[in-house]
Amino acid sequence: MTHKIITFCIALVWIVNGLFCKILNLVPRHETIVSIVLSEQYARNITVTIGLLEIVMAFWILSRIKSKINAIVQIVIVISMNIIEFVVVPDLLLWGKLNLLFALIFSAIIYYNAYYLKSKNQ
Repeated sequence: MTHKIITFCIALVWIVNGLFCKILNLVPRHETIVSIVLSEQYARNITVTIGLLEIVMAFWILSRIKSKINAIVQIVIVISMNIIEFVVVPDLLLWGKLNLLFALIFSAIIYYNAYYLKSKNQ
């Protein structure tokens, strides 16, 4: 049961960030970060695309198809994104440079859920 709850919560993080923060632009600093890191000219389009991909990630998580590969993909994305932001735009992050710590904790939860809890529940 714990595995299912954590899986749902992880998917919810991706949905909230994708839909509310990026697609609906309720957190405009995400688009600002994209404009600085990738492209000012296409920031809105890139931000919406990232948001859509985050929602796809949530559906992949909930599908439980290739969940261990999914966990590695999530971890690589979260860590890579946060290292880039840590270096390039730490002043725009919600918790500044501490965001990287939260990314590491989130990644550890993803790993624990996919590699320990899932095998324990099978």
